[in-house]
Amino acid sequence: MKEFGGKLAVVTGGGTGMGRALCRQLVAEGCDVATCDVLEDNLAETQRLCEQEASQGRVVSIHRCDVANEDEVTDFRDAVKSAHDTDHVDLLFNNAGIGGGSSFVDGNRDEWERTFNICWFGVYNCARAFIPLLVASSDAHMINTSSVNGFWASLGPQSAHSAYSAAKFAVKGFTEALVTDFANNAPHVKASVVMPGHIGTSIAINSRRIIGDDDPAQMRERFVALGWVNEDTTDEELVEMVETVGRGFRDNAPTTAEQAAAIILDGVREERWRILVGDDAHLIDRMVREAPEQAYGEAFMERLRASTEWNIS
Repeated sequence: MKEFGGKLAVVTGGGTGMGRALCRQLVAEGCDVATCDVLEDNLAETQRLCEQEASQGRVVSIHRCDVANEDEVTDFRDAVKSAHDTDHVDLLFNNAGIGGGSSFVDGNRDEWERTFNICWFGVYNCARAFIPLLVASSDAHMINTSSVNGFWASLGPQSAHSAYSAAKFAVKGFTEALVTDFANNAPHVKASVVMPGHIGTSIAINSRRIIGDDDPAQMRERFVALGWVNEDTTDEELVEMVETVGRGFRDNAPTTAEQAAAIILDGVREERWRILVGDDAHLIDRMVREAPEQAYGEAFMERLRASTEWNIS
């Protein structure tokens, strides 16, 4: 698929970040877009921006959908068919995701499962719902967003990252399996797994809105372990620090959401099944492959910090 003009793309998690950037770049190239999110105010802004930038006659539809809920995904699929009067979809970007569920040992179980269910079952549910529509297209592509945490389950040795990493490993393995599955059973459908490094998105900010992670006691425990705060830090200071970290993650990343979306779309055009996004993603991939037994120690993290702008602790 060298051109996107006249195609229909479905983008999950289109309210902000890479999802919004994908929607904007796709409609600018003449693609119709259907996008979903759970944060409706963000969705409305995505639609406004897309309609300003869309080439004449393009349709942009927005849909409130929790991708972790299979019934809502089925309703989303049916709404897309209706809104776009279509029996097929050409592109499916399974992009929705949140961060959270850090520790399997002593973390909050509901938060852990909420994170895993969005990041993994969101991909699975949408793949299940839309695969008949992709097969019905003459030339289709499924693009699933994993992460560098889909091959490196870490943010550093002091910070547990189990739910998100487990989900992203699942997305990576699922998509790799689809490469052969599609080649044998639907050769006109392609599959790609996207593995971004640190991208400038609002995932940290949005995740708190979705999970409701506002318990100062839980935040304090994590950040004391990281050495970012001490027991004398007030709850107000703690909340402000978390918000500052979220804004910093978005605003100080080495790769912007717009740059990431362009890399992803180039990968789709080139039919690459494996799309690394950002110099840090390429570096981490190489470092893990070269020394997998060392990937979770402090020395590995020190080498990573010394070699890239990727500085998440």
